[in-house]
This record gives sequence, C-alpha cells and structure tokens, in this order.
Amino acid sequence: MTEQVVQIGNHTLYCGDAYKLMPSIGRQDALITDPPYEFNTSGGGQFRAQRPNMDAIANCGIDKGFDLSILSWKWAKQIVCFCHNDQLGKIIDRMKQGFHRHVVLAWHKTNPMPVANQHYVPDTEFFVHAWQKGSAPVGQISELGRYILGPVGKSEHDHPTVKPDYVMDKILRNVAGETIVDCFMGSGSTGVAAVRAGRTFIGVEHNPKHFELACQRIKAAVQEGCDHA
Repeated sequence: MTEQVVQIGNHTLYCGDAYKLMPSIGRQDALITDPPYEFNTSGGGQFRAQRPNMDAIANCGIDKGFDLSILSWKWAKQIVCFCHNDQLGKIIDRMKQGFHRHVVLAWHKTNPMPVANQHYVPDTEFFVHAWQKGSAPVGQISELGRYILGPVGKSEHDHPTVKPDYVMDKILRNVAGETIVDCFMGSGSTGVAAVRAGRTFIGVEHNPKHFELACQRIKAAVQEGCDHA
C-alpha cells in the first residue's frame, strides 16, 4: 500500500497501515478510536431490508475485528476504544496491560433498530476508557457521566459507522491532553471532534475512500473554526 500524508493546519492524516505507522507517529496524549467490530452481519429476518448498514459494514470488511496489540500504552497515555459487545471482554483484558485504571462506558441509543436476531435489541454501544496515572478523565461533575443518551441520526457521510457529533464531543470533554491520535480514523469523526475541542489531531486510515472523506470533513471543521475565530 502506498502511504499518503495530508497536512491540514496542525493536523496530520495518513492513508496507510496503522500497525506500520504507529511506531513512527510515536506516543501521544490520547488514542481515541472506533476500530473494526467483530460480529456477524448476517440475519435480520424480515427487518433485513431496513438494515442496509449491515451490508455496507460487510462490504467494507469492518466486521472481522482487529489486532488488539495496537491498543498499547506505547502509543498513548490513555485510550478510548469503541467495541462490539462480543469484543468487550478481550478489550478490557487488553486495557489492563499497562494502564492504571479503566471504565466501561456506553452510548444508549433512543431509537435503536427494533430487532434482536436471537439476542438483545442493539440499543447500547460500549466503549472503554483506560488511562495511566496523571491522565485521569477530566471535566465538571456534570460532564463525567458513564453513559451518553441520544438518537442514532441519519448520517450524510458515506460511511456505515459514523458516530454522532454529540457522542464524540462528550468523549473529547473527558480526555486530557493536547494531541489526539486515531489509528482507525474511518470517516474522521474523532478528528472533527478534536478540531472542535481545540486539540491537535493525528489520524490513520487504510481505506482510500474513507481517508478522502475524513480529509474533507476535517478540513471543513478547521475552516469552520477559523470562520468563528
């Protein structure tokens, strides 16, 4: 894969393999990422037609999981990682290696798809925040809740797992440090939130189509911030 580097203001975006690039990027204040989930995208019965994002996720190949070795203290003083329910145990075990504390957080969706597929309704999406001493969560008491409550909006971006702005903004309010890295940048939601929060962002994405979308979104966020300055 030919690597591409795009500089947008203080923010650096790489199109390439995160496992190869992270050693050169080095250790940053925080790693915030929404990596490929590991789950079965088949099924859905009569509701399958209402779940086109499942087909999109499978077509993008982001339903096969990822190598958890990238969730390392070597790359950040703290990590925030989204995950599927079936990955939660493994990710918690990984976070215990090299981090002082961790907590399981959740985004509770007020409008989940009305399906269960011989399971539970997918109304909750988990993420884990782990940190070393000196990098504990920050914010006012009112900002330190362990869950986010809100709807799944219809994304205008061509990516099947775009996180809403209010979810990412809340996470950034609780993360200490100046420089944020996302090793699975996707459509750039972490980067957009980092820009809005006044942080420096470093992103890595291997899919050229998603990389271009992330560049467009982050550039727009930078320009919007300049307009409001």
